[in-house]
Amino acid sequence: MSRSLLSAVTGNTPCVRGAVVDRLLKLSPRAVVLAVSIQAQGEGYPTVQRFLSGSGTALAGTALPGATGDPVVILRQDLLSLRRSADASHVVLAVPGDVDVLSLMVELWRPRVSSGSLGDHYDAAPLVVAVDTEAFLADIGCVHRTQLLWSGGDRGESVTRAEAAARQVEAADILVVPRPAGRAFEPGDVELIGQLNYSSLLLTSAGTDGAEGELPASLVRRLPPGADEGWRSRLEPVGPPRARRGGSGEVRTLCWRARRPLHPERLAEALAVVMSGVVRGRGHLWLCSRPDVVVAWRSAGAYLELREADRWLDEDPRCWAAASPQRRMLASWYWHDYYGERRSEITLTGVGLDQEAVRSALDKALLTDQELSLGPLGWTSIPDPLLGDIDRG
Repeated sequence: MSRSLLSAVTGNTPCVRGAVVDRLLKLSPRAVVLAVSIQAQGEGYPTVQRFLSGSGTALAGTALPGATGDPVVILRQDLLSLRRSADASHVVLAVPGDVDVLSLMVELWRPRVSSGSLGDHYDAAPLVVAVDTEAFLADIGCVHRTQLLWSGGDRGESVTRAEAAARQVEAADILVVPRPAGRAFEPGDVELIGQLNYSSLLLTSAGTDGAEGELPASLVRRLPPGADEGWRSRLEPVGPPRARRGGSGEVRTLCWRARRPLHPERLAEALAVVMSGVVRGRGHLWLCSRPDVVVAWRSAGAYLELREADRWLDEDPRCWAAASPQRRMLASWYWHDYYGERRSEITLTGVGLDQEAVRSALDKALLTDQELSLGPLGWTSIPDPLLGDIDRG
């Protein structure tokens, strides 16, 4: 039996998400839509509501019984059931904006001992994200309010609205940006969205109701085998930049790299210059105070998060086996006989960035030759105001 096609569609407003689903159904009239909503239930698992629609199933118009539990487990069961009972050739998973859709897709595709892989039953279509520019611009600068982002497990992740907006754009294989009704895009609106995810296909169209324009047939194509590995690699702390370097107008992106450790005190002093005008920043650091640890850099709006995310790969084959193919490829490309894959790489996108000032500030935060000669044992004695000093007791 041939595998069905699974599309995932989300958006930052119900209006643009629904419009894209409706237009996708014009490309695939027999598709079954599985619409999802998730509600928190105190400290326990959330309640997951699902609704079926579309002409490809006799169950159209059916609200499935609400279930409390891990959203990934519940949705996997729904998708497998649709494949068995309804024999749906194409399922559209309509995901609300409070779901970390990339993490959700990775977990849905992860093989399970009891039920195998979802890839045994479905081929993946491109992950589609619809973006209302007005809502996006309001959210990307909002760091004083938080929201729960769901993927799997018994609780969501509390993030700023700016972080949620940035993650959603970065998750897309295809970005659909409707033009606001009655007016043109504001300068830089689409440019900023496109800069945050240069590898996606960016589509613009007229009418927030989605009535104008047709979506290309590429939205319902089957991705090559291993698409889930590509999604997983985007979640790893060490990976290629997703934002486009350069830019036009006031929206610019720079990528800074270094092959020697950063001094945490000087980096802390440089942050005021580095973060000026930054809308989104992602990357990883090699801090001298933590020579074996990958420190993830993630900022959205004015909020910056630095955290210990992973360990640098060493010569232990088990470390390499656990990494994604993309991580292994990058490690081989950048491998140093003494330092291994260790390096810093940050991508910063913003409006009116002073790129020379940012690069200079970061370069000055690197260890000097004299400090570098101290070696890892000496580096760890340097105070770290960013992540705290390591307890050597």
